[in-house]
Amino acid sequence: MPDKTPIKLYAAPISGHSHRARLMLSLLDLPFEEIPVDLKTREQKSPGFLALNIFGQIPVLDDNGVVISDSNAILIYLAMRYDETRRWLPTDAVAAAEIQRWLSAAAGLLAFGPAAARLNRLLGAPCTRSEVEQRAASLFTAMDQILGRQRFLAGEAVTIADIALYTYTAVADEGGLSLDPYPAIRPWLTRIEALPRFLAMRRTAA
Repeated sequence: MPDKTPIKLYAAPISGHSHRARLMLSLLDLPFEEIPVDLKTREQKSPGFLALNIFGQIPVLDDNGVVISDSNAILIYLAMRYDETRRWLPTDAVAAAEIQRWLSAAAGLLAFGPAAARLNRLLGAPCTRSEVEQRAASLFTAMDQILGRQRFLAGEAVTIADIALYTYTAVADEGGLSLDPYPAIRPWLTRIEALPRFLAMRRTAA
């Protein structure tokens, strides 16, 4: 791969979505520069940031002028752009569809379940706890059933589906959620954490 300016990642340490992108960059052994975005001052809603992402959300990736926003979109871009083996995002139609199913779960049940529970505990973001906890239980139950039959979410090999679901599952306790009822999930987390160049999410004081 030719030398070039490191990829820029606009992110925040507390953000699980940011960690998702950061982890993928590390797993692919891609040089990157992280540019912190101050969520407390709502920097992500500033005119300068909105020029990068019209939705005013992190993370945003700038790959030498190619700007990608949305953490799942970043995973897809990095896998298609830099993984020549297509290990992380296979070209097989069935495998790709299975991965997309989990990306949808990451944008749905994960975001409005475990991620919302964590945001509520850390920053006091409003939510209906019973609904959030029900979504988390629904997701973790499905994951546990799948992971009881296979090593990773989309099959026997790790893919971007696992990266999309990893972070907010790994820090579920910060949202007041327990993984104890789901015995297949913790070994899956351990398998991801054993990957070369794994990069851990920074824990909070929650």
